[in-house]
Amino acid sequence: AGGGPLLPDSILYEIFLYLDHVDVLSVGLVCQQWHAVARDEFLWKELFYRYYRISREVPRHPAAVSWYDEFQRLYDTIPCVEVQALKEHNDQVLHLSFSHSGCLFASCSKDCTVKIWSNELDISLQHSSNMRPYNWSYTQFSQFNSDDSLLLVSGVFVGPHNSSSGEIAVISMENFTLLSRVRNKPYDVFGCWLNETNLISGNLHRIGRITSCSVLWLNNAFQGIESENVNVVKRLFKIQNLNASTIRTVMVADCSRYDSPDLLLDYEEQLAASSTCPVFDLGSDSDEEEAKPKQTLEPAVQELPDDGGVTAEDGLQQFFDDIMEGRVRPAMTETELETKVAELFVRNRTKPPELNLLSTDSNSKTKYLIFTTGCLTYSPHQIGIKRILPHQMTTAGPVLGEERRSDEFFDSLDHVIDIHGHIIGMGLSPDHRYLYVNSRAWPRDCVISDPMQPPPIAEEIDLHVFDLKTMKEVKRALRAHRAYTPNEECFFIFLDVSRDFVASGAEDRHGYIWDRHYNICLAKLQHDNVVNSVAFSPVEQELLLTASDDATIKVWRSPRAVRIQQARKPRPRKLLFSWLLNQKS
Repeated sequence: AGGGPLLPDSILYEIFLYLDHVDVLSVGLVCQQWHAVARDEFLWKELFYRYYRISREVPRHPAAVSWYDEFQRLYDTIPCVEVQALKEHNDQVLHLSFSHSGCLFASCSKDCTVKIWSNELDISLQHSSNMRPYNWSYTQFSQFNSDDSLLLVSGVFVGPHNSSSGEIAVISMENFTLLSRVRNKPYDVFGCWLNETNLISGNLHRIGRITSCSVLWLNNAFQGIESENVNVVKRLFKIQNLNASTIRTVMVADCSRYDSPDLLLDYEEQLAASSTCPVFDLGSDSDEEEAKPKQTLEPAVQELPDDGGVTAEDGLQQFFDDIMEGRVRPAMTETELETKVAELFVRNRTKPPELNLLSTDSNSKTKYLIFTTGCLTYSPHQIGIKRILPHQMTTAGPVLGEERRSDEFFDSLDHVIDIHGHIIGMGLSPDHRYLYVNSRAWPRDCVISDPMQPPPIAEEIDLHVFDLKTMKEVKRALRAHRAYTPNEECFFIFLDVSRDFVASGAEDRHGYIWDRHYNICLAKLQHDNVVNSVAFSPVEQELLLTASDDATIKVWRSPRAVRIQQARKPRPRKLLFSWLLNQKS
């Protein structure tokens, strides 16, 4: 009362014993003088660093008024209290997504439905769409467009002879009608919105046994209505894949918001010190290797060394002549031969990357297309970034995009981040400045000789953080969550980021919450099976949803939000009056 503490006496007891400031007998006396204690900045600073085991080099949160407020924030505003369990799905729940207003959220499941929920004090089901009539096996991902009028739903489609591909459906939020369907291959491209009415899908064309071409398409959501008058699809990019890799998990980042982030993660930048740095290869964790200067990563389609003006056609012919005459040593396997030929073929047939990716005008309408890819094996181990220019953000114009010269048959990537492990999740911060990546690391010095046999992956999940303005890793990887499935069975675990927190699912039957500024794990949220997805409310970060293989969606609120809700509930006056009468009698 009167602005006093929100921490119970039991917590205070633990705090002061831990700090050795007082003995057991004096704890009660200290609690009586709590208002004075709350103003003791030195005490709370010491408590904060020791209790959370944070390095003293980490400054206080830039928005914090005092250390006491910070301790109270991390104790009282974490959504770690289960308030509701939604059990309307009858199979594994795979994904959750909020509308931008926070009024609705959608859930996807192995039961092949997408359900729309109303986010009120008590969450209730508003609508359910069954996708089995469209030959879907299950729904796997959803995303609201920017004005929350449309919902993109991605699923696995069963085609002829039981072949599986992907499909994207667009549902109107006005009357829940299905507006359009778009084929999506492979299905774990998922798909995403580029703007209010256009979405991105993928297609895959096999060139050889381990060589392919990924084509990314821009699609108008209102295809059935507008297809008679204007183009409803347009090819965005065409990218060559080597060693059985493919493009998956596409998302779009808005570059115009980089200069006004919700939270700066670089402590030096918080102190107004600016610096630029190349992207790092994350294969090493040793201090010795960190001390060495890092090399900027090459684009995924790398240029071969200059051979003194020899053209790609001449180089390819020379390579074949060397094979026929036995001059290629050591003998190459069929897989190595295919990869070598593909590299030579693409050498002078690829449009060069954008050279000034890091100097994007913050006021421009440029966006980044971000996706997982690879160059060594089929498991996704790299993040590709491709700039989308304003004139590419509409389906108007030729269906195949701008006219290409013969030496621009493929598009190159503008930037590549090498993760040195199997990527199992990605998410953007609300301001689109930071990219968070879940990965399971490969052994440090592993060598991949067969692209169809990737290295074993760690059980521990690393959560990496990249600054998309500078293209560098800005913090050490967050750790706590684990996964157990091997490479060939590995599946996506969705994460989500709010202003101050980041959350992720895991295979250890828990969801996890970390503080973005201090890089510490704050809470474990229990389920009865694998936690596949998490989602913060975009307007209330003290509300978090988790979805699990136990067919349940759990709703978590902060201790502060729970207290506020309970205070709003009317008191049972009649029961209290009856109890008092019984006490008197």
